[in-house]
Amino acid sequence: MEELTKAEERIMQVIWDLKKAFVKDIIAELDDNPKPPYNTVSSIVRILEKKGYLSYTAYGKTYEYYPIISKEEYAKTSFNKLFSGYFDSSPVNLLSFMVKDQKLNESDIAELRKLIDQNSK
Repeated sequence: MEELTKAEERIMQVIWDLKKAFVKDIIAELDDNPKPPYNTVSSIVRILEKKGYLSYTAYGKTYEYYPIISKEEYAKTSFNKLFSGYFDSSPVNLLSFMVKDQKLNESDIAELRKLIDQNSK
């Protein structure tokens, strides 16, 4: 699975939320002010289609896009790259980072302990 740029990922987030969308629908959902130009969003959508993230249904010259890679599938792949690249595929390194640098509260730590205990059975 080819990695996405920040702009591509932002567009995919909108499409995952909408399930299917025309370019105008994507633009309407973006929080940007001012909104990005139609041609810019259209170009990004076509790139996503070429990368294998989207497909479309054609209505004449208008295209309705829908994801063919699930958000969960993308999240798993992205996390695995992050996990191996920044934490050397070590759960200890990841948890150490979360506890020390992310300032987890007692409730978060208790929930993590519960998950670890459930997984070790």
